[in-house]
Amino acid sequence: MINPGKFAVILSVAASAIFTVVPVIAETAADNYKLYCVQCHGTNMAGGGVNARGLTVDPRDHTSAEDMRVLSDEDLDLVLRKGGMAVGKSSLMPPFARLFSEEEIQEMVQYLREACQCTYAK
Repeated sequence: MINPGKFAVILSVAASAIFTVVPVIAETAADNYKLYCVQCHGTNMAGGGVNARGLTVDPRDHTSAEDMRVLSDEDLDLVLRKGGMAVGKSSLMPPFARLFSEEEIQEMVQYLREACQCTYAK
């Protein structure tokens, strides 16, 4: 018969091995977008990702200059860091402050600006 204490330790080690999250290292903002954003915002960045149908808030069209020019770089930075709830959008848009470095957040802001081919219109 297996000692219950030993069994608990074995089970704990096995579970931690199975559920350990290994961060994926992306080389560019485009790579990060493909890893973390396309599910909702789509591969064409227009908001029609595979998860978009099930959301109560439409994912933003990152290619729309009209939609994106109303957001400052600081607004984009905030939503990337703190998630959708920080800007009154969907709670399903996760915060990336713990996942992305400062540099990666700034690169993503620039990547989004390139996608919409726009700047903030004050």
